[in-house]
Amino acid sequence: MPDQRLVPNIPTVEGIPIPPTTSEDEGSWVRPETADDVNNPASSRWYLKAQASALRSGQYIGMTLHYLASPRPPNPSFSLTIPSLLSKYKGTFALQFYTPKGYEDGAKHGKRYPAVVNFHGGGFTIGNGTDDARFARYVLDTCDAVFVSVDYRLAPEYPFPTAVDDAADALFYIIRQAADLHIDPMKLATCGFSAGGNIAITATLRFNEHLKELADPENKAPPVPDHKIRAIATWYPVTDYSVSRAEKRSTCVKPEQTLPSTMTSLFDGSYLYPGDLKMDHPWLSPSRASDEELKDAIPENVLVYTCEWDMLQKEGEAFAKRLAAEPLNKTVHHRMIPGVPHGWDKSPDPLKPAIHTQEVYTDCCRKLLSIFNAVD
Repeated sequence: MPDQRLVPNIPTVEGIPIPPTTSEDEGSWVRPETADDVNNPASSRWYLKAQASALRSGQYIGMTLHYLASPRPPNPSFSLTIPSLLSKYKGTFALQFYTPKGYEDGAKHGKRYPAVVNFHGGGFTIGNGTDDARFARYVLDTCDAVFVSVDYRLAPEYPFPTAVDDAADALFYIIRQAADLHIDPMKLATCGFSAGGNIAITATLRFNEHLKELADPENKAPPVPDHKIRAIATWYPVTDYSVSRAEKRSTCVKPEQTLPSTMTSLFDGSYLYPGDLKMDHPWLSPSRASDEELKDAIPENVLVYTCEWDMLQKEGEAFAKRLAAEPLNKTVHHRMIPGVPHGWDKSPDPLKPAIHTQEVYTDCCRKLLSIFNAVD
């Protein structure tokens, strides 16, 4: 039987296997300044919606297969629908709650649990709050924490910054309702995969910006209860949209293992809108945020996991190094998973788990547990 480590990995997007692309340069290396520079020519919003709808159907099949692999991931313990308050697109979105063993009994005796607030991947265009249920199991078992996965609203129906606004809204809701949810608001962490890895970072920037707005004496909103976001755990995140996809793909260790331009163009065309949107906006490209913004908003502890064959590996590593260096001096753990492409842990193969997954999921959760316990 061949060594599974030698079997070529096929890139996936939230459980969808994606055929490898070519290693040829597929576009310009000119650094884009606006969404129009990225999406040139821009597709109609109607066409993007049709493409996204078809891809979501494929993603449903892929994640169904992903769930079949043993051990089966847990189902949410309960869900809540909350209102959108920060976004210009009013509406609602759901929070999926996964609770640890003994949660109900502990709640009856006044126990408060840490909470990991998670954001799924899918290019801001596909995906669901249940996609990271396998990681949720590790959080429940290792951290004895509540895992809250946010079903933020998706592009192209809800372009930037809706996902980030919804993420910040979710944090505010959890903090304000912490007593009813039996959550310790002093022990919070954000987490996310791929696009969700971006949101895990940018949500803290958006959250901090709104805290400043609430501190204005003219603002009549009720005060935010005491709270503390202790850590970010970000998995293969996109951190810099001011670098073109063509440059990222061509400078990757294995360009043929990266997501094809047809898919990344759909994601970028859907989320990066309108055309004059600046690619260095800090809620979009946290790598371009100022030192002051990052120092104020990013928590003390940051866990960054990148994939060796991912076009996003270099920017993720560079962002980790920047956070750890002067003048930010954050406590950063960066780990590159060798020999895997973007989204490797969402393998749709129901017969075998993705390599390294158990090891790195455990590593992340043990570090989160240590961070939460250090507060006691």
